[in-house]
Amino acid sequence: MRRFSQRSHLVTLSEINITPLLDLAFVLLIIFVITTPLLEKGLNLNLPKASGQPESKLDKRDIKTVDIDPRGNYVVSKQPIKLGNLLAQLAADFKANQNLVIYIRADENSATKHLAALIDGCQRAGITKYSLRTEPPGNR
Repeated sequence: MRRFSQRSHLVTLSEINITPLLDLAFVLLIIFVITTPLLEKGLNLNLPKASGQPESKLDKRDIKTVDIDPRGNYVVSKQPIKLGNLLAQLAADFKANQNLVIYIRADENSATKHLAALIDGCQRAGITKYSLRTEPPGNR
């Protein structure tokens, strides 16, 4: 005697199994959650500690961040750049946006001459708004 009828083999599946789709969505969500903070972070620098007043909020379009690593290399947007090219780029950005503020993140172990060269070049280009970034107290 036959347990299953022939008709059950002809029935088509009318529902879509969404479990694999949900698995994929959760995996993508986890990937984005993990990688987003990595995209925001610049160089891994040991900034000097300082206590001061919190600054006012600025528009992100008005900020340009320059990192100076312990060996004296300049980095903008995770791209190493020579001082001459950096100053030319900053001058062009300042001409396009007069509200430009330069955030300078210099490692506490870097030589002061690299910081001084950057500040001097900014002043010669007419850029007088810059901020030396430090580690807030109690953040280490």
